[in-house]
Amino acid sequence: RGFAMLILPKFHCELNFIEQCWGFAKRVYRQYPLVKKEEEMEKQINEALVSVPLITMRRFATRSLRFIDAYRHGLSGRQATWASKRYRGHRVLPDTLMDELE
Repeated sequence: RGFAMLILPKFHCELNFIEQCWGFAKRVYRQYPLVKKEEEMEKQINEALVSVPLITMRRFATRSLRFIDAYRHGLSGRQATWASKRYRGHRVLPDTLMDELE
């Protein structure tokens, strides 16, 4: 029917930008004062979810693409983290990356 399914490994939130957006919203929610009423809590949750800027979501998506590309090149988790911090200009890592790691 024209649907593509993307199955991501468990416990690798760096590959799923939605998880990073959830983390951003949870951090915002923790900054709100504690409330006792469920309605107020629901309002705060919705405000926290809406507070994630679109540009931040796009940056999370780009970061995820960099990690996916690093794993595609055969890098380990530590190397992928280093590479995603070092190279920020594109969605993919440069071909010369493997030369630098050797």
